[in-house]
Order: sequence, then C-alpha cells, then structure tokens
Amino acid sequence: MTRLQIPAYSDMAKEQRGIGRTEGREEGRAEGRAEGKAEGRAEGKVEALLITLGARGLTVSPEQRARIEGCTDLAELDLWIRRALTCPTTAEVLAV
Repeated sequence: MTRLQIPAYSDMAKEQRGIGRTEGREEGRAEGRAEGKAEGRAEGKVEALLITLGARGLTVSPEQRARIEGCTDLAELDLWIRRALTCPTTAEVLAV
C-alpha cells in the first residue's frame, strides 16, 4: 500500500502535530507541578501532626507512624491535626 501525500496537507499536519505535542508537554508539566504541590502539602501536614503528637508526649507506634506517613488525604490529615490538639491518645487521634 502506498501513502498518499498532499504537500499542503502534509505541512499543515506537521504543524498541527507539533502544536499537539507542545500542548501535551505543557499539560503534563502542569499536572506534574500540581501533583508535586499536593505531595508537598501532605508531607508538611504529616510533619506537623508528628510534631504535635511528640510535643504533647503522645506515643506513636510503628504501625501508627506508617499509617500517618502513608496518608495523602489532606482533609484526613487536617482532621488528625485538630484531634492531636485535644485527644489523650494517638489511637483516638487516628480513630475512624
């Protein structure tokens, strides 16, 4: 099978393909930045939670630490931070 090439369409197709690639790269970069920011916010909240628990003298088991450090849900981390200010145990902070 042979390919039909029409020069006018070929140049236009090349241009559109280039535009599509550029747009795709830009979207990928934007998504990467957004994901990086969300990960950074989660890491900051995890650190704040662990500092708060430590400052209050609450013990954190290895299992609890793993659960805290594995959490990426910003709303849940916010809830835990608020609870860490008043709950008497880490188990209560992390209660469902």
